[in-house]
Amino acid sequence: GAGSLFPYLVLTNSSSATCTVRGYPGVSFVGYGNGTQLGAAGLRVDLASLQTVTLSPGQSSHSRLRIARAENFPADTCSPVAADGLRVYPPEQTAALYAPSDEFTACADESVKLIMVGPMEPGAA
Repeated sequence: GAGSLFPYLVLTNSSSATCTVRGYPGVSFVGYGNGTQLGAAGLRVDLASLQTVTLSPGQSSHSRLRIARAENFPADTCSPVAADGLRVYPPEQTAALYAPSDEFTACADESVKLIMVGPMEPGAA
C-alpha cells in the first residue's frame, strides 16, 4: 500500500534454553525522550496464521507490521509527533523491549490507528 511501511519485527531467543512464542506482540510508538506512548497501540490483524514457534538459543521469529504514514492523515486529526522508536511486548509477556528508531512520525491522537501487527512466525523474515 502506498503511504505505508512494511517492516518486520524480529525477536531472537537470547537465552541458553529453548523457548516458544505464540500470538501477537504488543507494539506502540513511544516518544518525548521518556518512553511516553504516542497514540494508539498496534491493532492485531491476521497477516499470517496463528502458530506456536519453537526457538532454540539464537533462533528468531518475526511479526509482520504495517505502519501507515502519519502524513496520510489531516494534521488536526492526527496531531503528528516524532517517535523515538517502538515499545514491544513479546507475546504473553509483561516486560517490554524498546526498539529505537528516528524514522517514524506517530499520531498523538489515539483515534488514528497507524500500526497493524501480525502474529509471530518462524524465522527472521
